[in-house]
Amino acid sequence: MSQEQRAKDPQAPDAERWVDEHGDYLYRYALFRLRDTAQAEDVVQETLLAALQAYANYMGRGSERTWLVGILKHKIMDHFRRASREAQAPAVEGEEFAHEEFFRPAGEWAEHWQTEYAPADWQASPAALVEQGEFWMIFQDCLGPLPERIASAFLLREVDGLTSEEICEVLSIKVNNLWVMLHRARLHLRHCLELNWFKRPGKV
Repeated sequence: MSQEQRAKDPQAPDAERWVDEHGDYLYRYALFRLRDTAQAEDVVQETLLAALQAYANYMGRGSERTWLVGILKHKIMDHFRRASREAQAPAVEGEEFAHEEFFRPAGEWAEHWQTEYAPADWQASPAALVEQGEFWMIFQDCLGPLPERIASAFLLREVDGLTSEEICEVLSIKVNNLWVMLHRARLHLRHCLELNWFKRPGKV
């Protein structure tokens, strides 16, 4: 928006200012969930366009960033819905990412943890981890090998707090499919984080 237009209507939306003040935050938010730079850029652009169109309904209720993030969340959900309609997923997605090596295949302790893969005591609270930027960089690296929909299901549940029913609607899956996907994601992420964060050399 030009300075002349701004002078005529100081309450008009200013997309350029939104980009300057919130663009980096919105992009990081989207990239963490979508794991694709082009897709993250697209949903942020869609968010800003939708915000311009809906600005009359905003009326300053709550912070501007919170309002923009709310729109961005809807755009990310729309992306997941489109991707799920286009994807040809296996009947029970996640079985092909099973990590069977984590468990004993036979004997008295069948299906119990193999000693070398057993969960370790992380000796850290979730609140403390949130404050550590390096942890989240490693967390993102650990997400990388996960199939797209498995990672999406995990993030929607554990980061965004959606219910099982909401996730199943967004990803067009059944609840038993979701349980398998979340189980596989948690196994992989726990093992990866233990190797690359909690058990790395020099880490207490």
